[in-house]
This record gives sequence, C-alpha cells and structure tokens, in this order.
Amino acid sequence: MLEQWRHVHNLIVPPDELSPAEVRERSGRHRLENAYLGDELVGCSTVRPPEGEGAVATVIARVLPEFRRRGFGTALYEHCLARARDLGAQGIQTVVLAANSDGLRFAEARGFVEVERYVAPEDETEVWLTLRLER
Repeated sequence: MLEQWRHVHNLIVPPDELSPAEVRERSGRHRLENAYLGDELVGCSTVRPPEGEGAVATVIARVLPEFRRRGFGTALYEHCLARARDLGAQGIQTVVLAANSDGLRFAEARGFVEVERYVAPEDETEVWLTLRLER
C-alpha cells in the first residue's frame, strides 16, 4: 500500500520525491490512503491531523493524470474532508505545488484561497502554496 502511495505522490509531486523510509515515517504521523477503480490505482491522499490553535487539518488529494476530470478527485477530496472532520478539524487547508495548475484549479473550485506562498529550502526553484478552505 505504501509503495503505491509513494508512486502516485512522486509522479505528481516530483520536486518532493519521497523514499520508502520517508513514506513509512509519514504514515506514522498522517493518514495515507490510496484510491482504486476496481484493482487499478487512480490516486492517493494525505490527511494531516488537526493541529495548532485553530485545529487545522491538511487534506491533499492526488489523482493520476489519466484519471482526472472523471470525479475521482472529488470523491477522494470529500473522503479526506470527512476524515479530517472526524479527527476534530475546525479548519481545513491544503498544499499545492504552484506549477500544478490542475491541482490549483481543483482546490480553488472547492473554495480554497491562498494564505501562504513559500519556497522549500531543498529546492529553491519550486513555489508551494498553502490554501485555506473559506466556505
């Protein structure tokens, strides 16, 4: 399961490529899940449990390019949102690589607005956006 999750993550977010050990470590802190159509892998998700004063959870839905615009992203996102709320989230945010125009468009269509823009120290060419759910 973790290797399939890593495959989707690394394909969609190449600047943040993760090793098997990094994924195992993340799986201890976050809820990592895969999405399938029958036996075929279509995407993966991450739910970072709520933290901080506002009990903000981070939800990230990733869908392989060949399965986009078919409702899988919406189903995965809604699953993540429900999971975050079950964990006690009062606020919801997501993180999108600025170059990922599909991901950014998807988040904005669901009411997310940019609250922070940053460059990861390990790759100063990639801009990341933190977006907060406003509705």
